Amino acid sequence: MIRYRRFIASLLVLCMMGLAVPMQARAAIVTTDALTAAAERERVTSMLARDDVRARLEAAGVKPADVQARVDALSNDEVTQLAAQIDTLPAGGDGIVGALVFIFIVLLVTDLLGL
Repeated sequence: MIRYRRFIASLLVLCMMGLAVPMQARAAIVTTDALTAAAERERVTSMLARDDVRARLEAAGVKPADVQARVDALSNDEVTQLAAQIDTLPAGGDGIVGALVFIFIVLLVTDLLGL
């Protein structure tokens, strides 16, 4: 019984010593550009997740998973340009087709460049 108590006490001492080791935390400054790019990336992703856009892309033979993977691979500048193009398009009608063509061209270029 004494051996068992010593073993448990030793185990508890080791556990408590492990808790005393300070953990390292790393922090970095988050720039406004990074936050803006993240918001614009989310907006582009939400636009591509719409049912009508998804149906048009599938009709063109593009899988939704491929579209999401390519949007994730875009740089912050490319996402900013894409979001600016979406903002300048008229609401409804041919604007959606134009947006789809623009997105398809951007994705094609990034695919050709191997990004």
